Amino acid sequence: MATNTLLEEAIEAWGNTRYGVVAEVRNIPSASFDFRPAPNTRSVADLLVHIIETGLMWTNELIRPTADFRRKSFKEFIRHYAGEEIRTTSRIDLIRLSKSSYRDGIKQFRRAGEVKMLQYVHRFDGKCGTRLTWMHHGIAHEEYHRAQIALYARLLGRTPALTRLIGGE
Repeated sequence: MATNTLLEEAIEAWGNTRYGVVAEVRNIPSASFDFRPAPNTRSVADLLVHIIETGLMWTNELIRPTADFRRKSFKEFIRHYAGEEIRTTSRIDLIRLSKSSYRDGIKQFRRAGEVKMLQYVHRFDGKCGTRLTWMHHGIAHEEYHRAQIALYARLLGRTPALTRLIGGE
């Protein structure tokens, strides 16, 4: 389906990214869900929780009438929008939460509308940018962590899901 608005293009990009994250997570065996390549790094489960929490944060802040990413610290934003913590480390539950938080987020963006998404917000760095540009920043953030999960798959001796998809597997 072709998109016909900038907002729908961004929603499509986010969907490709979020479901790409899910595909990479599904590629990691449940027994390896707590895998971390080195001490003091995030596990696969930790990365997925982080993606969900930050997605909730930027989605909910972007639709606020007076969105401003300087009004709280990063930790305070996460606590505000994602709660104290996601209380599950279950692979199945986190995948389900990843999908449902994406679906809820796109509903919020569509309700907010494209005109609102073209309005300016204050970013973490104090500069102004459109809500839509900051949405793309959130998508890029998820892609960054998707790549980490793909690297974890390689370290576990598996072929990343995206590599398999491109290769026609």
